[in-house]
Amino acid sequence: MASILVCDDQRSICEMLDISLRKDGHRVETVNGGEAAKKKLSSANYELLITDIKMPQTDGIEVLRFARQSSPETSVILITAVEDYEAAVQAVKGGAFDYIHKGPGLLDELKIAVARALDTLTLQRVNFALKRDAASRNSLDNIIGTGPAIEKLKTTIRTVAPTGSTVLIYGESGTGKELVARAVHACSPRSTEPFISINCGAFPETLLESELFGYVKGAFTGASQNKRGLFEVASGGTIFLDEIAEMTLSMQVKLLRVLQERTVRPVGGSQETPVDVRVIAATHRDLREMIAANTFREDLYYRVSVIPIQVPSLRERREDVELLANHFLKKYAGAAQKSILRIRQDSLETLKGFEWPGNVRQLENTIERAVAMESTDELAVDLEADQPRTRVATAAQNGHPHVPSDGMDFEKYVADIERSLIASALQQAGGVQIRAAELLKVSYRSFRHLLKKYDI
Repeated sequence: MASILVCDDQRSICEMLDISLRKDGHRVETVNGGEAAKKKLSSANYELLITDIKMPQTDGIEVLRFARQSSPETSVILITAVEDYEAAVQAVKGGAFDYIHKGPGLLDELKIAVARALDTLTLQRVNFALKRDAASRNSLDNIIGTGPAIEKLKTTIRTVAPTGSTVLIYGESGTGKELVARAVHACSPRSTEPFISINCGAFPETLLESELFGYVKGAFTGASQNKRGLFEVASGGTIFLDEIAEMTLSMQVKLLRVLQERTVRPVGGSQETPVDVRVIAATHRDLREMIAANTFREDLYYRVSVIPIQVPSLRERREDVELLANHFLKKYAGAAQKSILRIRQDSLETLKGFEWPGNVRQLENTIERAVAMESTDELAVDLEADQPRTRVATAAQNGHPHVPSDGMDFEKYVADIERSLIASALQQAGGVQIRAAELLKVSYRSFRHLLKKYDI
């Protein structure tokens, strides 16, 4: 089923095509002129435009040019009642998908052309999804571990995946929530369709809305053409909403409506587009506490947490630390072209006994740094060197900071403290910038400014 706009100055042609295309299950709108078609293209997204060439005032070639500029993802099929070689050449040069002569076999030819255009569109979307989502990362095998906690998680994924229900993944930062989401998708009937991931905390509200739902030309400054949102791009597949707790309340209302109605409306648009997408959400925060604090909507919570999945922390699966460490050793030693054969036994014991506040992500970063510094065939891991040491901690141990008799560089001293605190917050947050900003009790925007200021 596709959304199709039909444009012809003859009402009888519009009605005939409308009936024929609807019989094939498509959503069809018709207009009786080029200007009306341009208005429609400016206010909604269509997968296919079928337009006559010879029309008064605004002809089909002009509509084609407008469509290529304002909605480049829309395929265009031109039809005409006269044999016109020059018009055919213009159509091909202008980017038309096909050119069909109005004759006795119009409906049959058009049906074939529509099918070909939609097949091409599907291939483009699959190609986009494959580029965005490396196929090797989709397997359940990428969830590394043999302990009971991980085996229980894998069993849950296999059970949940075949259903079409919405899933909410809980877990601390760095535990691998996106890997779990990808595994659910890979084990589901939607596995051959797109998997689209977006971090809801990485965008301000207005940008998040346009990313998820798309926008039409002129919806805001810089919107020079129509753009499909990720819900449409993921059609037939899965969309993963990471850090869903970071959505504003007003954005939560908009998402709730999409989940209820299963339709999206692009920013600045007036038309609803049906979407067939499985939603998987994730968060490291307690949504029930947020509901009590009126920062997360209760109705949205029940919509997204139909099936909850808890991802264990690395502290809860210490038996997997050695397996994970060796996996990362192989990965980064190979990338660095180093012949590091094993991890030293004392280093392994240290890794197993560490608390890992940043979980698997922190372990991976630790092994990567150790590999970069290692010059022998045996990997030594110094966790002490990995922990942030700040002047604030030194000052706390030695009492109040002391100003030397010969003076000091005050601005540099304060900058060093800020830089160290930012590094410490990022370490505790497992690299999640939003969480690090919360730990420092500064806005996400201010935190991003500090990262840029100190080149972190």
